[in-house]
Amino acid sequence: MLIKRQPDGLLVPSSEITPREIYEGRRDFIRKAAVTAVAGSALWEFATRQAFAQGTGAKLPAKPNPAYALPEKQTPFKDATSYNNFYEFGTDKGDPVEAAHTLKPRPWSVVIDGEVKKPVTLDIDSLIKLAPLEERIYRLRCVEGWSMVIPWVGYSFSEIIKKVEPTGNAKYVEFTTLADSRQMPGLNSRVLEWPYKEGLRIDEANHPLTLLTVGMYGQVLPNQNGAPVRIVVPWKYGFKSAKSIVRIRFMKGQPRTAWNVVAPNEYGFYSNVNPNVDHPRWSQASERRIGEDGFFQRKRKTLMFNGYDQVASLYAGMDLKKYF
Repeated sequence: MLIKRQPDGLLVPSSEITPREIYEGRRDFIRKAAVTAVAGSALWEFATRQAFAQGTGAKLPAKPNPAYALPEKQTPFKDATSYNNFYEFGTDKGDPVEAAHTLKPRPWSVVIDGEVKKPVTLDIDSLIKLAPLEERIYRLRCVEGWSMVIPWVGYSFSEIIKKVEPTGNAKYVEFTTLADSRQMPGLNSRVLEWPYKEGLRIDEANHPLTLLTVGMYGQVLPNQNGAPVRIVVPWKYGFKSAKSIVRIRFMKGQPRTAWNVVAPNEYGFYSNVNPNVDHPRWSQASERRIGEDGFFQRKRKTLMFNGYDQVASLYAGMDLKKYF
């Protein structure tokens, strides 16, 4: 059998060999692309840090996530930032916007510990670069019967869970808000047990909808909305979304939460939005959308899980009237 050999021992036809100038040009292109990617990442990080350093009003580099868009009119920024529940600054809806200027959101750090393999303390800069920031438009339903539609900025809390690696004992996550009477005049009130604490089951915390939130309306969180970092859980009543978080603790047992401690018959641990389970003092079947056609506009029907049906599987087989 004859074997045909290429001239000079080559096994590839010369016509198929990439010319040197093109090969080197490709290498140069790859190198430049890598430099551009690194530069882009550095630029994003710099822009984000600058935004937090500048504070209220500074823009955040976040891309809208179309998977979390809503075909509903957004609540005007002015309404969303002036009609708030944040008892650390007062019990009236207008108190936070008037009093929260005393909050100092930098420097800031969050302790993440408990039943985890890798406990860590992160400053706000490290926290915001843990995952790419994105904008998500969520409904917010308050237990008092009003609602908003807000574009939040953050990333799924599951990124935190992956970083700290919970042990098999971790069944719940507890969120603790700052309690500093020098910054928060509402702490002089005994209406709640301070510091304010909230909690989730770990599967709830790990759900993609649960958002570690650092901004809204494309900018850093205003003080009255929970600066510099809060949690947003859109299928639960608003008080479950703890603000100005300083500690995240993974626990074996169910944590004691602020409103459940002071009024357990009114505020259950789960506090899922449920039009079929009324508050003892009012119906939850309908709601008033803030900023929509004036104060006396027609109420809209409240949706089960605030319209986020994708979480229903978390509660399969549970009696949601008992575990409200």
